[in-house]
Amino acid sequence: MQEYVAGVDVGGTTIKIAIFPKYERAVCSFSIPTRHGADQFLLWGDIRDAIFEKLKQLGLEREQLTAIGMGLPGPITEDGYCSKLVNIGIGACYPAKELQELSGVPCICANDANVAALGEVTYGVAKGHESAAMITLGTGVGGGIINRGRIISGRHGVGGELGHMVVNPLEKLPCNCGNRGCLEQYASATGIVRSARTILKETTIPSKLRAEERLTAKGVVDAAKEGDPVGLQALEVFGKYLGLAISHIIHTTDPDIIILGGGVSKAGQILLDVVKNYVAQLTHITDKYGDIVLAELGNDAGTYGAAALTYTII
Repeated sequence: MQEYVAGVDVGGTTIKIAIFPKYERAVCSFSIPTRHGADQFLLWGDIRDAIFEKLKQLGLEREQLTAIGMGLPGPITEDGYCSKLVNIGIGACYPAKELQELSGVPCICANDANVAALGEVTYGVAKGHESAAMITLGTGVGGGIINRGRIISGRHGVGGELGHMVVNPLEKLPCNCGNRGCLEQYASATGIVRSARTILKETTIPSKLRAEERLTAKGVVDAAKEGDPVGLQALEVFGKYLGLAISHIIHTTDPDIIILGGGVSKAGQILLDVVKNYVAQLTHITDKYGDIVLAELGNDAGTYGAAALTYTII
């Protein structure tokens, strides 16, 4: 009898779920709305019900589901404790334990960015590599570190929080986390827009961006691709700080490969070029380090990584 696992990627707006034949690629994927609020059991119940209903639609028995893996927006310790599910309104909990009790299926969970990195290592661009670091560049900046196929989450579950690595201690404005000078303030979509706005405000450099009523990261990057001076300067700020962060990662973990994912990474080669230039300038102890590449799985990295997570318990 064919065995299956479910990969679950819990986001603030939607929950993505995919069903996988064991050790193979997904046979289907779908999403449900994320329920917010203090009653966590309603959220776990939604996930359980959605998975069981999909199994039924596929003509599969519940007994064929051997495990459920979840990526969650919050720090997860090795014993499965989460102090807070960010943007969902749920406080301290043990998500895998609760879902396992509700479903009767073995469950395991980890931070969503760490899980996405595991997905790229198991199924994506980093397949075949023993170690990898992934930086997800979206509205914020997340990250994950994988060594010998396992997530490095650290003693308190904050391993891989690369977006809150301080890269500019002179920064005066606070990050969303309360600190100042975090990578997220420069390498996120909001960071790129912020840099462009600062350049427009503090200079008289001619730019097509001055006519834009609402700046977006894509708009800034597209302008840079066309040679716009402000777009290019904003991209240099992005590359400078992301390059510094990657240099720190190389000096501390020396991964086989460094992966850039998230919506901002869709900018493609122009992003890679500026980042690689700064990494080369800031990494002198060796001329050999892991290649910097773009993620391959896109929005599916979370569900694929969650499925891969289950292979540690089955």
